[in-house]
Amino acid sequence: MNPRRAGRPDRVLVSCEHGGHEVPAAWAGLFGDHAELLRTHRGWDAGAIDVARDLAAALDAPLFVATTTRLLIDLNRSIGHHQLHSELTRALPRHARRAIAAEHYRPHRGAIEAAVAAAIDGGARVLHIASHSFTPELNGVLRQADIAWLYAPRRAGERAFAACWRAALQARRPDLRLRRNYPYRGTGDGLTALLRTRHADDRYVGVELEVNQRFVLAGGDAWSALRRALVESLQAALAA
Repeated sequence: MNPRRAGRPDRVLVSCEHGGHEVPAAWAGLFGDHAELLRTHRGWDAGAIDVARDLAAALDAPLFVATTTRLLIDLNRSIGHHQLHSELTRALPRHARRAIAAEHYRPHRGAIEAAVAAAIDGGARVLHIASHSFTPELNGVLRQADIAWLYAPRRAGERAFAACWRAALQARRPDLRLRRNYPYRGTGDGLTALLRTRHADDRYVGVELEVNQRFVLAGGDAWSALRRALVESLQAALAA
């Protein structure tokens, strides 16, 4: 491996696939009775867009965010995946689902895919951080983590970067419960998984950051302090 590529990436970009719970006007009729559902973890990743903006601003990195509810179409799922559409939209006619994908899915995914490909084609090594969050409790089970990183364990670049960021955050916030590949597997279906199939390990490092929404719900100083710690630890990890 080129020694230069083993160190700091040349380009960093940040994305947020579930940044909001907005419903496009054309599809508002589907959600008239589901206002509460939209505001739950099923409608969006609360706080993920705040973290994404903080990280991108601190690194002066390109930021790609989507604020349409995942209940319309899930931007972190592949076309054809059974969770691409929710129960509110999966029964729509095929032409309607294709129209939703064309307007609300492909522009976001396409922009990120193009940015990564252009940087790599130009000789850069890319670090892609996808900002997500998770509900503190799912189906009566408490999640045993505050912050987690999802990555592909067989990709040395992702494994090393996740470990480095985790260590930097642990040094600053020893009170936090830090996990890797929890509460989901880093190799599951998603945008980073797709990009791994297109780009080699020494050119693309894709990591999903997962933040427990209990901090978002608490708000105030605790939420601000966590976001600062994430930014500072990421900067330290990149400088290491």
